[in-house]
Amino acid sequence: MATIVVGYIDNPPGNRALELAIEEARHRNATLIVVHSLRGGQHTSAEEIHASREALERVETRLASEDIEYEVETFVRGQAPSEDLLQVAAERHADLIVVGYQKRSTTGKLLLGSTPLAVMLGAQSPVLAVSAP
Repeated sequence: MATIVVGYIDNPPGNRALELAIEEARHRNATLIVVHSLRGGQHTSAEEIHASREALERVETRLASEDIEYEVETFVRGQAPSEDLLQVAAERHADLIVVGYQKRSTTGKLLLGSTPLAVMLGAQSPVLAVSAP
């Protein structure tokens, strides 16, 4: 069975990436692995952790209503989200990685965003980068 890994954060690009990953999982009859990563420690506030838990509960509810196999993995271990996402993708032999990115100004387009760019440069699998409409 194919495997799709999606990096999830509760923002418009993250939610769009999740929706497209669900569509791809359904189309490919694949297992969907949702990866949510927080750096932790002094980099992550209690409010961020609480908001993340609530968002992941909504994701679990959403995925339970779909006719796909899925897993949700959360990491808080001091690594950059791109590192966690790439590690899961490599360990699970992902057929596709999906990441969201925010639209940027003309100058900002050169940088794309640190997590999506790091994933694209480090991935051993195809990467689908999506922005929110």
